[in-house]
Order: sequence, then C-alpha cells, then structure tokens
Amino acid sequence: MDKPQEVEKKIGQLQNRQKILLNKKRSEERRARTHRLIGRGAILEGVFPAIVAMEGEEVKAFLISLSRLPGAQKLAEKASKNEVAE
Repeated sequence: MDKPQEVEKKIGQLQNRQKILLNKKRSEERRARTHRLIGRGAILEGVFPAIVAMEGEEVKAFLISLSRLPGAQKLAEKASKNEVAE
C-alpha cells in the first residue's frame, strides 16, 4: 500500500473509533439519567404514596400545586444551593 491509502485507512479507523466512543458516551449518559430518574421517582413515591395510583398528568398537576404553595420556591432554591455547595 502506498502512503495516501494508508493515511485514508487510518483516517477511517479513527473516525470509526470516534463514533464508537461517542456512542459509548451517549449510552453512559442515558444510563445515568435513567438511574437518576428511577431514584427520584422512588423517593417521590416514598414521600407521597398516593401518587402510585395516579397517571402522569395527575402527578404533574400535583407537583405543580405543591410548587405553588407559599414558601415552596424559596425552599427549592435553598435546597438547590445546598446541593451545589456540597
């Protein structure tokens, strides 16, 4: 093989390796998100057992109602700041 063909072959190999690594990264990010969502859902069900029987839109409406309670926004901001500080 002459030099240009070897270079093109190497470029192709590196491009394929890049695709593999990007797919692996996306897969890991998706797995971490899924794990986080499942964990938070379990916490939500543990704190509010009644939501187990609710449909998605009902849960959404319930959470929106909770977020509108006096002091809820400040509490959420405080919890978020504490999480960032840790």
